[in-house]
Amino acid sequence: MGIDYTKRPATPAAPAAPAAPAAPPSGGAPVSLSKVTLTKSAPTVSLTKQGSSSGMLRVNLNWNAKAGGGGGGLFKRSAPTLDLDLGCLYEFTDGTKGVVQALGNAFAASPRGVSEPVIRLDGDDRSGTKSDGENLFINLGYANQIKRVLVFALIYQGAANWAAADGVVTLFPANGPQVEVRLDETRDGARICGIALLESRNGELSVRREVNYIDGSQSALDRAYGWGMNWAPGRK
Repeated sequence: MGIDYTKRPATPAAPAAPAAPAAPPSGGAPVSLSKVTLTKSAPTVSLTKQGSSSGMLRVNLNWNAKAGGGGGGLFKRSAPTLDLDLGCLYEFTDGTKGVVQALGNAFAASPRGVSEPVIRLDGDDRSGTKSDGENLFINLGYANQIKRVLVFALIYQGAANWAAADGVVTLFPANGPQVEVRLDETRDGARICGIALLESRNGELSVRREVNYIDGSQSALDRAYGWGMNWAPGRK
């Protein structure tokens, strides 16, 4: 199976007594002061409405690196058996599209005319030993230039065993509650999973749970979501 990467295409008063909390609207995520958990029955949350649509957004992927167990000699037993890579497909309002991921050293992206990274990956945890997993950073100071960002995870090394991986993606906004998406509806055999879609529409920034397992690699994920990019084999 080929692993893909892509190059960026050339296109373009005194306080009132507190009221009882209202039930979340149909289709909205259950909200607490510290965490929003997106589920199949409540897949979407508005970052704008909860005051989380500015500042630096950290997107963290954590998983069980020892999933599947070790074997062989001492060194094989101590090595991680499952390596997940965090990445995202992005599209800016100027038409610029691409991917941020370790493959192809595509660690950062910005729209035209912006010199600093708007989306960046902090590195590639190939050891499986980092307690904080892998992290994407999205600068929501440029939210008006972000059209959509699809966060995904790829099983780069090890058996395609998502159940054993026990993966979770958590979004940490600069303000407001965390947003959690658990990979709890697993489908083994697929090597890539579209996890969450960050989307800006009519001035509102929202996050939608996807947890969509795709047969194939990044190019298959692209086709599933209509990104429309050209892909080529890549490696770390």
